[in-house]
Amino acid sequence: MRPLAVVKVGGGLSAAAGALDTVGRALGEAGRRHRIVVVPGGGPFADQVRAFERRERLSADAAHWMAILAMDQYAHVLAERIEGAVLVEEPGAIGPAIEPAGVAVLAPSRWMRAADVLPHSWGASSDSVAAFVAGALDAACLVLLKPVDGAPGPWLTDACFETALPRGLRCVVLGWQRVGELERVLGRAGR
Repeated sequence: MRPLAVVKVGGGLSAAAGALDTVGRALGEAGRRHRIVVVPGGGPFADQVRAFERRERLSADAAHWMAILAMDQYAHVLAERIEGAVLVEEPGAIGPAIEPAGVAVLAPSRWMRAADVLPHSWGASSDSVAAFVAGALDAACLVLLKPVDGAPGPWLTDACFETALPRGLRCVVLGWQRVGELERVLGRAGR
């Protein structure tokens, strides 16, 4: 069986002209040879939650769950942009969507609500959700596609990421302009 990779597609890519189309093509192509679960960021949908929270003073719990629901909205966008991708809402639907190869785009709210493993704060963003998902699925690697690239760390990931990332799980941060390197990164995941 081919190793599974989790790829988090940052919500910030929606603000970069051409980024979603470029990333969608690359993931669709990679999905022909690899088993990939895409975890969406929150993007402009989470930004709206932040703005609403500032205006209306929401509780940390309400803001947390609204931000997780924002990831579901972005999942729909990504499922449309990635050729051949299947939108899934719970872990049991992932296997059939990616066997023997393929791309499942996870709308994570149901799973995250049931697991409820992350702090209810802005310190736990979609990066931490992706780390949790990668660990729960026993992924071979986690790839974070972001507007910029570099090593995972406080300036590129959220405050809870290091805690959420399973020990020993290989994590690569790629700027979306380097998405052409995804095939190489995924190829090394099985080693």
